[in-house]
Amino acid sequence: SSKEVFFQVILHIVVFFLFSFDKDNPAIQQHQVVFFLNYTLAAFFINYVLLGQFLYKKRYWSFFLLLTIIIALAILIEESVLEQIYFPDTRGKSFPGIMFNLLEILPVLSILSAFKFAWDALSKQQEVEDLKATIQESELQFLKSQINPHFLFNNLNNLYSYAIENSPKTPNIILELSAVLRYMLYECKEEYVPLTKEIKHLENFTRLSELQIEERGRISFLKSPNLSGYQIAPLILVVFIENAFKHSQSSQSKDIKIDIKIEMSEAGKLDFYCVNNFQKMTNTKNLSKGIGLQNVRKRLELLYPNAHQLNIAEENELYEVHLSLWLEKEESIV
Repeated sequence: SSKEVFFQVILHIVVFFLFSFDKDNPAIQQHQVVFFLNYTLAAFFINYVLLGQFLYKKRYWSFFLLLTIIIALAILIEESVLEQIYFPDTRGKSFPGIMFNLLEILPVLSILSAFKFAWDALSKQQEVEDLKATIQESELQFLKSQINPHFLFNNLNNLYSYAIENSPKTPNIILELSAVLRYMLYECKEEYVPLTKEIKHLENFTRLSELQIEERGRISFLKSPNLSGYQIAPLILVVFIENAFKHSQSSQSKDIKIDIKIEMSEAGKLDFYCVNNFQKMTNTKNLSKGIGLQNVRKRLELLYPNAHQLNIAEENELYEVHLSLWLEKEESIV
């Protein structure tokens, strides 16, 4: 990040002056800059290769082996190249010993690497805190938006109407409503759930929401057959479906069209499409910027960093959502 770059620049300047300052000769010498660049190069590999690829992944033996090699290379470059260039008649004539070189190079590398380690630790801690706060907020918001009197009353009223008419749909409606409530209350408390369960929940939720439209429109729900074997963070996709029903119903009373499509590639890429039509009205302006969508964006950024792409567009009275998620297989997630 730009903040880290700025911090590292200031840190290197401070460390350079601390270890290069000579009260008898305060002017900066060329050899001091070149020698320090050698240390900086070694610190760069330690900070941005070894820490991330080995230490943080608990590959400790590889980390210490490569660390030893980098320090040895830095000493070799200093003794065999730099001192031969700048001090061929003095320091370049003899090797002062390993301990002398370590006492010269280790303080610089220790300071530069320690500050990088501390920066990463603070950043990771902040990410953890943000994730906890966002997930907690998201769970509350989802429960509030999904399991609310409006949702329950609409479906209970529909259920009552079908029961009065002795409709054969009544048992299925009861089962679907029960399945939706059970999933939201009990089955989606984990950080990740099987993709097949999440899709089943989307189908139940869509069928229940479709009861509020009846003959006023058309609902399409298509899915790929190869959805098993993957896991997904729960209650992400359903927000877009709920938003589509709200968007369409609040702006028009007929000719409602909602198309939902879910595709899965062999590489683990999930493509979710949700398209609904609407008529532009003042009371629908904030639907695309509601709390539910804001929470979804936060959860995607935290749970799927560099593994998602969300595109939302409004054009020709169509509201289109396309979300791509790169999912992990069930057995690979602990």
